[in-house]
Amino acid sequence: MGKRKVLSEANLSEMLTPGPGQLYGTVKNLLGYDRVLVECADGVTRVCRIRGKMKRRVWIKMGDTVLVAPWDFQPERGDIMFRYTQGQVESLRRSGQLKV
Repeated sequence: MGKRKVLSEANLSEMLTPGPGQLYGTVKNLLGYDRVLVECADGVTRVCRIRGKMKRRVWIKMGDTVLVAPWDFQPERGDIMFRYTQGQVESLRRSGQLKV
């Protein structure tokens, strides 16, 4: 089987932009297991779930910028769809999509 090749975050070019019903957020606190407290761009603090495709593949830390999809039936909760690297966050700020 061997070791998996570690990809550098500097080389990642794929970057998702918010679709309909999605918004940017900043991780404020890690609550344990797959739950994270995220302050979203609309001013609402949501308890978000790290989706299964990202678990154990993408590590999320406090202060990271993430893409959040709020739930329709519980607007105070949501799913984390993507985590942005520092380079991607800087490019989003330069383009004006992400506020300081």
